Amino acid sequence: MSTPAPDPGEDAALRATVLHLRVPPGTPEPLYRAVLEVLDPISPVVQVLPPGAALVDLAGVLRLHRRTPYELAEIIRVRALALTGVDVHVGVASNWALAATASARPGPRGIRLVPDTPEAVAAFLHPLPIDALYGIGRRQAATLRDYGIHCIGLLAGVPALTAQRLLGGRDGRLLQQRARGEDHRRVTPTDLPRSTSESRRFDRDELDGDRIRAAILETVVVIGARLREREQAATGLQLQLRMADRSLLTRARKLPSATAHDADLRECAYRIFNGLNLERARIRAVTVRAEQLVDADRVAEQISLDRSEENVRRAETAIDRANRRFGPGTVRPAALAGRRIA
Repeated sequence: MSTPAPDPGEDAALRATVLHLRVPPGTPEPLYRAVLEVLDPISPVVQVLPPGAALVDLAGVLRLHRRTPYELAEIIRVRALALTGVDVHVGVASNWALAATASARPGPRGIRLVPDTPEAVAAFLHPLPIDALYGIGRRQAATLRDYGIHCIGLLAGVPALTAQRLLGGRDGRLLQQRARGEDHRRVTPTDLPRSTSESRRFDRDELDGDRIRAAILETVVVIGARLREREQAATGLQLQLRMADRSLLTRARKLPSATAHDADLRECAYRIFNGLNLERARIRAVTVRAEQLVDADRVAEQISLDRSEENVRRAETAIDRANRRFGPGTVRPAALAGRRIA
């Protein structure tokens, strides 16, 4: 008794083992994290792409789950929606760039599968406008349109030397490969970043210590709000000053305890700056980096007997709520009146 020949279409769909997930723009950081947690039982190979995407490699887990990549994508969507309320879109393809392009154009069920055959890849990619090519910049797309290359299929079909002449050697080769559905990058397991930074550049070389401290305070306020939004806390702080001669002066200090509160971050940043004992130093830019971030639920909140400190913490919560509703910088320290908050 002969066994039936494998279905080539089914085999091509099984080879599409890379998922690219997109959460809706503006999804809060905690919900994004919750979606990432949905992926943990699916595959150990998850590459986080902040602020709202992730890659999943299913090549090694299909036998374990006894599901097709498309079926696993359906499971992820259902679980994400049920557990977090976030409606994710999923692209299923054989590589990173192709899956990312597919997730930007999901089908009616929120999933787009591109089977791993030249015909299927061409049918999906080639009719798309050149702007839809993953990784292409606006100026590059405009250059191609000026030469009559309006869709991805036309870029895939031009001679390699033409693509390199129009886009540059490396970019020309890379973008033409993607236009043909090729991407040789591997999915590399990564987590959310364990540090975050904020910079401010002065309009001119700055000598005024008060203005420099105001810039430091502004970066600290932004970082503190970001950490609380992400439900993270910093255990260390780094201050970097770019001097007028373009040299960098960098100092770091460990925080007494992990924190995301503005007052703690500000005090540490000011101590670093004051410890530099700069006199008449011309500073072009300041950068504050919160380092060695940990999840906030792992930080023990110390009970304070200082009522004023407790009131500051309550006010901070109210300020975060107001700024989320009305926009960053709606409520800010008086010292920053008239300054922008990113």
